[in-house]
Amino acid sequence: MYFHYGEKETDYLRAKDPALGAVIDKVGHIDRSIDPDLFSSVVHQIIGQQISTKAQTTIWNRMQDAFGEVNPEVIAAADTDLLQSFGMTFRKTEYIREFAGKVSDGSFDLNEIRNLPDKEAAARLTSLRGVGVWTAEMILLFCLERPDILSFNDLAIRRGLRMVYHHRSISRELFEKYRRRYSPYGSVASLYLWAVAGGAVEGLTDPARPKKD
Repeated sequence: MYFHYGEKETDYLRAKDPALGAVIDKVGHIDRSIDPDLFSSVVHQIIGQQISTKAQTTIWNRMQDAFGEVNPEVIAAADTDLLQSFGMTFRKTEYIREFAGKVSDGSFDLNEIRNLPDKEAAARLTSLRGVGVWTAEMILLFCLERPDILSFNDLAIRRGLRMVYHHRSISRELFEKYRRRYSPYGSVASLYLWAVAGGAVEGLTDPARPKKD
């Protein structure tokens, strides 16, 4: 499954911001995978903190191979040594086992999260150990498909902004200007800024990086 968007969102962003519109035209439609299962999405995002996407994928695949479905029951039943054998740290195993326990005993209501506005949903998610603001925002975008997520805490998003608009740095104030401009489709803008940061548009460079001789 991919994050769902179409011409309504891209036409709006083109009209609001010609520079981003040019990026959209060059890159085309982006298929970005989502995980509609909130429990496994939280686990997946905790695993991926401070490691490469490749390492995250490797650990996640090992876990899926071992368990089949990643759900509260199998995580709560798994011991720490088994979870660490997939490649994650002891602290991350603590976080996901504690999360599984809270879901299992009803002290954390996954269905409630789905029905909360963005800020309240993020606040509930960050009440979990191991879930910071950035992780919560990624869950809102790549699990719940919230349409207006643009994360200041994401380094690649800020890099994409520097590259598209030729800024040497992105202050919080400047970031908020772009957030307001993209709203209510900040999530789609995020997809294109990530693409830019990853080198999808030839000729766009990061002004914050020194030029090579």
